[in-house]
Amino acid sequence: MLKILSILLVFVFVAATSPIVSSKNKSVLDFKMKDIDGKDVKLKKYKGDVLLIVNTASKCGYTPQYEGLQAIYTKYQAQGFEVLGFPANNFGNQESGTETEIKEFCESKYKVTFPMFAKISVKGDDQHPLYNFLTAKESNPKFAGDISWNFNKFLVNRKGEVVARFSSKDKPDGEAVMQAIEKYLSVK
Repeated sequence: MLKILSILLVFVFVAATSPIVSSKNKSVLDFKMKDIDGKDVKLKKYKGDVLLIVNTASKCGYTPQYEGLQAIYTKYQAQGFEVLGFPANNFGNQESGTETEIKEFCESKYKVTFPMFAKISVKGDDQHPLYNFLTAKESNPKFAGDISWNFNKFLVNRKGEVVARFSSKDKPDGEAVMQAIEKYLSVK
């Protein structure tokens, strides 16, 4: 009896501490987000596009990657490519500003024109469901794992499936990222 109780307690603990992944979200395209201006955006509007989803920050050593993100957005947008920027303050208080301040910074310093979204949490107890979906083994077994720092990148194909993941060190306009983008843009 004690052994059965112990097994049940372990099961309850595992269930309670595992990330919650909603069964209704089968794809990145199933999520509704707030853009940086507070308007609702259904990500299904990007069906048919190749997406690069990036958690961003304004006061990080990787912040200059905004320049590379804008460059690849400009280069590939006409082919059905979108960069989606998600500001997050999960690492070293490097994105402490408001959405208005973040938008002003991105537009004035890096001339960002790709879609930016409202600030979210990309890890921890308050992790946004989109990032739970991106990082949980249940929903993204090939590319699961915690967000390690600002400017982690997820490449999503035209069907809304995560097809690659890149670390903060991978420059958005670097060879590995650009080759992956081109590969998935070539698939119609």
